[in-house]
Amino acid sequence: MKKTHTPFAFLFLSLFPIILSLLRAASAAAAESPVLDTTGQSLRTDLYYFILPAVRGGYGGGGLTLSAGHNATSTCPLDVVQEQLDYGLPATFSPINLTKGVVRVSTDLNIVSSPRAYSVCVESNVWRLDSFDESTGNYFVSTGGVKGNPSRRTLRNWFKIERYEDFYKLAFCPNVCGVAEMCKVLCKDVGVYVDRIGTRRLVLSDVPFKVMFKKV
Repeated sequence: MKKTHTPFAFLFLSLFPIILSLLRAASAAAAESPVLDTTGQSLRTDLYYFILPAVRGGYGGGGLTLSAGHNATSTCPLDVVQEQLDYGLPATFSPINLTKGVVRVSTDLNIVSSPRAYSVCVESNVWRLDSFDESTGNYFVSTGGVKGNPSRRTLRNWFKIERYEDFYKLAFCPNVCGVAEMCKVLCKDVGVYVDRIGTRRLVLSDVPFKVMFKKV
């Protein structure tokens, strides 16, 4: 029996490429949208922002700061930790592409905490993912990274800001390796791990740390 096609089928087939194109465009636009601060303004690369929990106070904790590293045998480099209630230290964001001066969602970027008033550590305040800690089973977010120079050698220095519900989350899933480089990338959200003395340390986690950004 000869198959016949309904007008609806012809219409769907003719519109499918257009629908697919629109969906791709919408997805790309969402990925390229600017990150907004608490006043609805785009995050700028030349300004400092407090990284705050979406839920402030109590179990939500405060903003992010730097504190002695998780390694019991050494204080340095400093780790990124969460304050109990205070705003903590502001940070700047340096995307892989600095041409427009705006921080965008899903873009590889360096995060740099402002210097502490007093510190015995000489390492930079550029965030860096530390090696796997077997004693706790965590990858801690530490410091001592370098800004820029996207490549396999700097893989651990790149983070991302992603939309999460009505706020944002931090993530580690760098896409900075060159075409000729072979990179094995670990992709996970950044969450909070409470250590044995109650310090709330940033680690890679299946439970994201929901955040917002307040301009200094």
